[in-house]
Amino acid sequence: MFKRLCSIAIIFGVAALVPLTHVQTMTCLPRADLIEHLEERYSEHLAGGGLQSAQQLLEIWASDQTGSFTVFVTRPDGLSCVIATGQNWQDAAPTHPEGVAG
Repeated sequence: MFKRLCSIAIIFGVAALVPLTHVQTMTCLPRADLIEHLEERYSEHLAGGGLQSAQQLLEIWASDQTGSFTVFVTRPDGLSCVIATGQNWQDAAPTHPEGVAG
């Protein structure tokens, strides 16, 4: 659980550092259309997310089948903008230090 939280915190931190000029050149479309595309084409599902700011919801969608993942932000008007995509997504499984029962 700790590794998963750390991974998500790192992703949120990196997303917060995305320069505004980069955001302006991203692919943006209505959230419902983006989700439909991610589910149908890449078999992705919601892996996590949270508020990046009072005006933006950040979501991470990933596929256990294909290993693909997509990170995007959604504005209050329902428009979602993709900020990152990739391959080889790994869910962080909780681990216990050697000798510690969990």
